[in-house]
Amino acid sequence: MNEPAFSAAARRAGVCPGRLTAPMTRREMLKASATGFAWLALSALTQQRAFGAPTAPHFPAKAKSVIFLFMDGGVSHVDSFDPKPALAAHEGEPWSGDPARKWVKSPWNFAQHGESGMWVSELFPHISGCVDDIAVIRSMKADLPIHSTGVLLLHTGHNLAGRPSLGSWMSYGLGSENENLPGYVVLSFGHVPVGGMEAFGSGFLPSNFEGTIIRADGAPIENITPADAAAQQRIELQFQRQQDARFAARLGGDDAVESAMRNYELAARMQSLVPDVLDETKESKSIRELYGLDDPDRNTRLYARQCVRARRLVENGVRFIQVNCPYGLSNGTWDQHGNLKAGHEKNARQTDRAVAALIMDLKQRGLLDSTLILWAGEFGRTPHAPKPNGRDHHPEGFSVFLAGGGVKGGVVHGATDEFGVNAVENVTDMHDLHATVLHLAGLDHEKLTFRYAGRDYRLTDVSGRVVKAILA
Repeated sequence: MNEPAFSAAARRAGVCPGRLTAPMTRREMLKASATGFAWLALSALTQQRAFGAPTAPHFPAKAKSVIFLFMDGGVSHVDSFDPKPALAAHEGEPWSGDPARKWVKSPWNFAQHGESGMWVSELFPHISGCVDDIAVIRSMKADLPIHSTGVLLLHTGHNLAGRPSLGSWMSYGLGSENENLPGYVVLSFGHVPVGGMEAFGSGFLPSNFEGTIIRADGAPIENITPADAAAQQRIELQFQRQQDARFAARLGGDDAVESAMRNYELAARMQSLVPDVLDETKESKSIRELYGLDDPDRNTRLYARQCVRARRLVENGVRFIQVNCPYGLSNGTWDQHGNLKAGHEKNARQTDRAVAALIMDLKQRGLLDSTLILWAGEFGRTPHAPKPNGRDHHPEGFSVFLAGGGVKGGVVHGATDEFGVNAVENVTDMHDLHATVLHLAGLDHEKLTFRYAGRDYRLTDVSGRVVKAILA
């Protein structure tokens, strides 16, 4: 039998007969196509706004950016935005679900505010002044009364680690408005939330869509100041790029290596812009007073700094900004199983002023209409407890609010029952909330998919509906 021609040719060339030529990488294909003009075109495109997006938005977006104010630990809905007179009327009486647990009334008074007459607890004197700009969803429902799974569900739409976060999906779907800044930024206080760093991770999406963490105190990002002169750094970066490209080529093209290359290149560009964007010392005296940038309480001051940074990042085209709470308890800042009054008052005092300032500041700058604010925790807290000075985890019904970015202000959507135990009217789950956020950003949650392990995944899994009642 004659020897196959390819085998003979391979042996004459000194190549193993079974060797397969590595497939051409995307970069190599573009460089080889049309005498390199395809590569030239890509280089030009990456300099334009919204580079890196797989597709254009599915429809015109109301929100160009999203600011997610993460209230970790679980804010008590019956002490914030969902007044329950029945709790006061039945204070100390056994809960029907467990006689050892008694109804606990709110230690704070509620009052109506704004033209809408929305009920808000005295816990939030500043946010109560913004009610005509916010939409409260009182009928949120999560899956489990566990911090770790609750945090992951809120961030990724799934109770287990390994899925991309909401910020990563938005960055993946829309690309970046500013090539010198990441599309997804987490303004942190240096601690890892319950549920782990996967809450900010890109999961199976390329790693360049992962959240970039910026600390509240000290150096915001490690090594943001160049160690070498600009000319030397350019030479080092070019060398690194060449080495990584050769490594990726040997692998036949590798998304992980290419993502790492993009991250290095972005980090180099960030060095010239990030220090200026994050410098709140340039803010006027009136803005400093509005947010509380000079407050004597350290956590209040640092939270104000992160909220100002959120606004500055929006002004510079960052798609998704998350602001975490100042570090409090190990299971989440708002996790008051005991000392409810002291704990919730401390947390509200440290965050309320800056949250309201952010809404007002964006509005006066004409940015609120194009910026969506989401204020949410992983669940609420029980209307009943074994002791009268605390509340436990409660996923069956709780409150969140949204503002700006296409949201109708002064609106209350959904309801819990008489005691605040279960969501009973217009029940809204995490997939519904995520679908609504994506919709306001111009993305159809059913069409925003990524193929992984043989199937198409999406943030909202196989469910989710847009909460149209809160849309302007």
